[in-house]
Amino acid sequence: MADQTVPHILVVDDDREIRDLLNRFLVKHGLRVSTARDGVEMSRILDGAAIDLVVLDLMLPGEDGLSLCRKLRSTTSLPVIMLTAMGEDTDRIVGLEMGADDYLPKPFNPRELLARIKAVLRRVQSLPATSPKGDTAKFDGWTLDLGSRRLTSPQGEEVELSTGEYDLLLAFATHPRRVLSRDQLLDLARGRTAAPFDRSVDIQVMRLRRKIEADPKEPRLIKTVRGGGYMFAAEVTN
Repeated sequence: MADQTVPHILVVDDDREIRDLLNRFLVKHGLRVSTARDGVEMSRILDGAAIDLVVLDLMLPGEDGLSLCRKLRSTTSLPVIMLTAMGEDTDRIVGLEMGADDYLPKPFNPRELLARIKAVLRRVQSLPATSPKGDTAKFDGWTLDLGSRRLTSPQGEEVELSTGEYDLLLAFATHPRRVLSRDQLLDLARGRTAAPFDRSVDIQVMRLRRKIEADPKEPRLIKTVRGGGYMFAAEVTN
């Protein structure tokens, strides 16, 4: 019987060699792995198994990775790391906008993927464990429940957050009214230092603003500090 405490990774890629390589490598490093070649197989596995993280290729037969990521994000906060043979910044930005938590261009070193998987899993698994059940961060009528990782609007509606969005909002809520650089936000929210010219924080901020700001184009809560980064301007209470 499989050890249910071992993280279960779903690798979705139409290249059989990549699936087999990652299966062997990740299992060797202590993870459970399932593989799928397309969205149909991915859905079947998700329906029948408890998956902790999805490694999702952008270019797939049938429904592509961006569409699948969008669907995952609309129904779940399951972490997603996207793979793509395309190295353009625009492809990465689109993937992050669709809700991916991280992005790795092909070709890649499996050890780099393993490191990113572990970093995302640490963010997902450690925060609820270190936050007492029922603890909340309240700001401007919003309530962020740190135990369930749920965000509730002033109207009482639950707003779905991706793992990356939750981690970034938590970083802001625990450091209110302080100017945080992009590097600091990456370190707080993603558990790793920023790569040169890493703009993923900007994308996550844009997505958060769409969800919590009355007017994302004139944000009151997440302020841009010219040359400095961002500041969470709201008062935060428990």
